[in-house]
Amino acid sequence: MAHVSRRALVAGTAATAAAVSALPVAASARVPVRRLRRRVVVVGSGFGGSVASLRLTRAGVPVTLLKQGRAWPTGPDAETFPHATSPDERALFYGSAPELFGRPLSVAPYAGLFNAIAGPTMTIMTGNGYGGGSLTYQGMSLQPARAVFEHEFPAAVDFDEMHRTYYPRVARMLGLRTAPDALIRSETYQPARIFRRNAEAAGYDVDKIPMPIDWSFALRELRGEMKPSYTNGDCGIGVNNGGKHSLDRTYLRRAERTGKLEVRLLHRVTDIGRTARGEWLLTVVRTDVRGRTLETKLITTPTLIMGAGSAGTSRMLVRAGATDQVRDLPDAVGRNWGSNADRIYIWTSLADDFGPVQGGPVVYGSKEWGNPARANTVIQASLPPIALGPVDVDARSTVLVGYGVSAARGRFRYRGLTDTVDLQWAHEADAAIQRRIGQRIKAVAGPASVLLDTNAVVPSTWHPMGGMGMGQACDVEGRVEGQRGLYVLDGALLPGTAAACNPSMTIAALAERAMDRIVRKDVGRII
Repeated sequence: MAHVSRRALVAGTAATAAAVSALPVAASARVPVRRLRRRVVVVGSGFGGSVASLRLTRAGVPVTLLKQGRAWPTGPDAETFPHATSPDERALFYGSAPELFGRPLSVAPYAGLFNAIAGPTMTIMTGNGYGGGSLTYQGMSLQPARAVFEHEFPAAVDFDEMHRTYYPRVARMLGLRTAPDALIRSETYQPARIFRRNAEAAGYDVDKIPMPIDWSFALRELRGEMKPSYTNGDCGIGVNNGGKHSLDRTYLRRAERTGKLEVRLLHRVTDIGRTARGEWLLTVVRTDVRGRTLETKLITTPTLIMGAGSAGTSRMLVRAGATDQVRDLPDAVGRNWGSNADRIYIWTSLADDFGPVQGGPVVYGSKEWGNPARANTVIQASLPPIALGPVDVDARSTVLVGYGVSAARGRFRYRGLTDTVDLQWAHEADAAIQRRIGQRIKAVAGPASVLLDTNAVVPSTWHPMGGMGMGQACDVEGRVEGQRGLYVLDGALLPGTAAACNPSMTIAALAERAMDRIVRKDVGRII
């Protein structure tokens, strides 16, 4: 009889029981099971998974992409995304915590946009859908300064090469542009102008931030040619009328055109294991948009690329290792996780009127990058209108956001009794850099202001990073140490930091760098 560890037996029994109990009682016995084999499987469609899918399919390699969310098509008259002023069931993914920032959002399960992973000391927010976080992120695309990058990232990743080749490649693919002055001068962009004035008066540098936006859409809104989405700040949870160069419209669309990309939406990976032959074995549940199980697929592949995001990838691999479904994973799996020191403030001004309707997305940012050990960035973001019946209320408030470099790290741990993976994170672990961010935000707001630190109420991050860090659990191209055919190409690969930037640009650039080498060295040998 083959040896089965007690840990694997207990965890396997718990996982099976949980899967069965999640099904409707009358339907659980009728859910079909299919067995498939694919050459390459990519899990997730964020910045890493999208880059990997495009570069492999262009190299002639067929790729199957699995995504637990749905597609979100846009157009001039689309109502695909919920509105920021009236979020509904489309906002929250059914696998999330039942509450978003302490408030019940919807009782109806849905394959919605945000996945909230709540813990006692940190709530991780991730985007969900075909295109990952690019569907909902504001779009800030910042390239780190050399000194900060070299302070935070392994020396094996050459900054000159990133600056010369990979950051510019991502900028071209995403069509990055800064907001035109004609838009910034318009009525609803008053908060952006006040932010710039105050920040410069406080002695801080201010720059326009490159965004993956066709700004002509916003200008057409001003002329009354399109339904508002940018100019009214409704773009915070998706841009309905189009013009945003999200991954489904850039990297993934180009991968689709190769004819080599098989996209399987509403496919949720529940288990990762290895076969006796050493291939990867995925247990995948296909659902409808309400989360009801339609079938289970057992997919084997020699090559598995994890692009499910820092929390998704790390938690799946931590569980796979803890339950012996994958043996000999590196000790660093699940470790060295960072929050980007995210901080979100509500800025209420007694001196300035921001107006009840505020244009977005982000226009300006202030970088304090001179000292790599305390580098940080502060930006202004629109606050959606607050409505009382048909009237928009002027709350004299807008949003200030900061993030920066921090040495604080957490880790993901498996809990056998509940078959779950939790984040262990010290409360206020980022306190040092957050104090500096708070000082800068207070200086920008000025004395005639009231600031609400939302993270003091509900600690959260929109920029989770680490868990499968390069030079730790993986090499700098994302190959997991000691695991042939397993790659990590998402935020989990970052060393717990994005060097005082939001991480999307760096995740994509590192994935581009990795895929150049993987296509050259691994295709035909491992892949």
